[in-house]
Amino acid sequence: YMLGLGAIPSSIQFLGFLFMPESPRWLVSAGREEKARRVLQNMRGALDIEEEYETIKQSCTELQREEASRGHTPIIVQMLQVPSVRRSLLVGCSLQIIQQVAGINTVMYYSATIIRMSGVKSDEAAIWLSAVTAAVNFLFTLVGLYLVERIGRRPLTLGSLMGAIVSLAWLAVGFHLSALNTPPIDVVEQVATASHCSKYRTCNECRMDLDCGYCYVDLPEVVTNSSCLPTDYDNPWTSTVGRCNSSILPPTVTWAYDYCPTPYSWMPMVGLVLYLISFAPGMGPMPWTINSEIYPLWARSTGNAASTFMNWTFNLIVSMSFISLTETLTRYGTFWLYACLAFGGAILLALILPETKGRSLEEVEGLFARSWFTSSWFGNSSDPIPAINPQTVQYVHIRGLNRDGRESELDSPE
Repeated sequence: YMLGLGAIPSSIQFLGFLFMPESPRWLVSAGREEKARRVLQNMRGALDIEEEYETIKQSCTELQREEASRGHTPIIVQMLQVPSVRRSLLVGCSLQIIQQVAGINTVMYYSATIIRMSGVKSDEAAIWLSAVTAAVNFLFTLVGLYLVERIGRRPLTLGSLMGAIVSLAWLAVGFHLSALNTPPIDVVEQVATASHCSKYRTCNECRMDLDCGYCYVDLPEVVTNSSCLPTDYDNPWTSTVGRCNSSILPPTVTWAYDYCPTPYSWMPMVGLVLYLISFAPGMGPMPWTINSEIYPLWARSTGNAASTFMNWTFNLIVSMSFISLTETLTRYGTFWLYACLAFGGAILLALILPETKGRSLEEVEGLFARSWFTSSWFGNSSDPIPAINPQTVQYVHIRGLNRDGRESELDSPE
């Protein structure tokens, strides 16, 4: 039934789509100008929409001229040929890649596994704790909705990513402390001497081998009579030989095939919660929000498709490599890797991510037409940029973009 529960939000979303209007830009481009005006007025409420509506009309008119002049050249090729659109594509794809290499879907997909790795004995407890992490992700995504128009896209994204880096480091330290304080193996069971598992001397060494598990007597505040035994592939809840070769164990005997008992099990769980508290408001929704704002109308669908492709490609790479990385780099090494990748991503975004808060789509296009590092690139929405004002600006057609006369003089080779 847990899989079927996913149909509930999907059905709600489907019903919502039935009442969602087309965008004013699409309606204008389709010749349905009166409906476009009504939709825009509904979106803006009591605000005067005439200036914005005229800007949209001029943008759509220019787009139609460009489409007629472009011929059959693929849109993605045209995007790479235009410097400003190439910049926006780099920003959009970088956001989606960094979102994934920071490990978000590893945390979401493997939350129960990570909780078990931290030292939680009960499968049921691990599942319920993973539900708590999912709830934290949901609640703090709503916090992002509150913050995005108050502090801006750029500060929210970078602040969220820095918080995620600290949380990943916390996770790594937690797993490292668990590894350093791993309980020893003090019993070599004679029935297991033929197995290579008998050569391991600590629980951590034993558990790093997927063929082995840790069998021990769990007394209050002490782990004793422990041994490393081969795991039964058909039934991983038991060993193939030895004391733990039974689905019904004595009350004090515990079989740990995917964790080691540790006093530091709380650290990874706290790290997971801190990670989602940091990630959900910013790096969760902002790559999608910013990608919807940074492409000119003629390149928007292709730009979003390209960035989404990068998102799912790196989602696949990161999620499929997690278990292998924990075996190769250790658990703490894997989270240090994610922290380093996220830190590199934070440096890149600090250099290339502009602030788009409060800017129209046409103004954002003008922003990307400038050089990378200008005062308006990192500033707020009140910083001067080449605004597209239909009442004062004479439009010119240069390299497939809508630009005002002042900027065209700067960019034109003439």
